[in-house]
Amino acid sequence: MTIVIVVAIVFVIVAMLISMYNGLVKLRNNRENAFANIDVQLKQRFDLVPQLVSTVKGYATHEKDVLERVTAARSAAMSATTIDEKVAADKAMSSALAGLRVSLEAYPELKANQNFLQLQTELADIENKLAAARRFFNSSTREFNNACEVFPSNIIAGMFNFKRAAMYEAMEKRETLEKAPEVKF
Repeated sequence: MTIVIVVAIVFVIVAMLISMYNGLVKLRNNRENAFANIDVQLKQRFDLVPQLVSTVKGYATHEKDVLERVTAARSAAMSATTIDEKVAADKAMSSALAGLRVSLEAYPELKANQNFLQLQTELADIENKLAAARRFFNSSTREFNNACEVFPSNIIAGMFNFKRAAMYEAMEKRETLEKAPEVKF
């Protein structure tokens, strides 16, 4: 009878360990899938950028530096292979596109161009989808990190080398993000 109880306890413990391990694997895969969703949006953004740059080039020939930064950021993003490299490349692309938006303010005739307006709308749509995908990625990362850190799954995480993963963080400084936007009329 004692052997049956011991075997039952061992079986329950092994089943719990397997369940925790499988849960960690599912959370890790969910996080990777969430990043794959970001990757899809980034690829759409990178495919749209050359069209946007070509349209802008016709109007803004002396804004060469800004256009070269956008093109260089796109190239770096296309050659990134790891999640960390892709996150860094995305931040560089976001920065370059922000610079492009600022320089476009000097070209009112460009802002009225139908092709440019369509590209701008598509880019805004992709940026909104990217923001949603980043939120989902961070949510998946938070769930994974929680599972890696709470007891007793942290024991399994340590045994099988599951480590805390990085969140997708904003490229702006925290002070800038917390400051209310200034609206002028």
